[in-house]
Amino acid sequence: MNSRQEQLKAFDRLLTIMDELREQCPWDKKQTLQSLRHLTIEETYELGDAILDNDLQEVKKELGDLLLHIVFYAKIGSETNDFDIADVANSISEKLISRHPHIYSDTKVNNEEDVKRNWEQLKLKEGKKSVLEGVPASLPALVKASRIQDKVAGVGFDWEEPQQVFEKLQEELGELQHEINSENQQKIEEEFGDVMFSMINYARFLKVNPEDALERTNKKFIKRFQYLEAKAKEQDKSLKDMTLAEMDVYWEEAKRI
Repeated sequence: MNSRQEQLKAFDRLLTIMDELREQCPWDKKQTLQSLRHLTIEETYELGDAILDNDLQEVKKELGDLLLHIVFYAKIGSETNDFDIADVANSISEKLISRHPHIYSDTKVNNEEDVKRNWEQLKLKEGKKSVLEGVPASLPALVKASRIQDKVAGVGFDWEEPQQVFEKLQEELGELQHEINSENQQKIEEEFGDVMFSMINYARFLKVNPEDALERTNKKFIKRFQYLEAKAKEQDKSLKDMTLAEMDVYWEEAKRI
């Protein structure tokens, strides 16, 4: 692996290239914080895909893309004298030091849960009015629900046992079934949301990341369905012309691969 000196040299090289691109490249010159935003989101999801696939070479590539965006934002900030990359790095360094008093001060912790509780309490002391202020409004709903539950659990608002959460989930399923029987569409949607929220909460007690679990299922389904499509094509058949029984044969084959 590269030494610390080599790492710093590589980072300085990237900063120099960013300066040159901002000055000389027509596309780079016209970018703003706003124009880069959706691209940054895409890069973040691409990194997430590479991590789920455990493709370390792709992880390296996507980390580079994301690092470029960080450097790009800092360059734009420096042009308006609002902040530069040093301010960005120093800001997160100061936050990490203040949020880890068990490392940089005399606070004692026994385990990871103590660290998480201290983290949320420290943020409130820093001026946040609610522990939920740190949950971005634009997060996808599933991820947001998971973060909300993590946050409130960090200040003690939580179930004591997994069985309690499972019982709550069963209760919510019963309420959903009641509204389905009543054919009240608005209430069905509301109760369906409650079921999903409870499922995501239960995942936390099972130490399962619900976003990762669902995405792995998505990938598994895509792989199997594409196998089904390929088999149908081999026989010059269209899926819409096949019976469910015929498709199920290939689906079961795909599950064994």
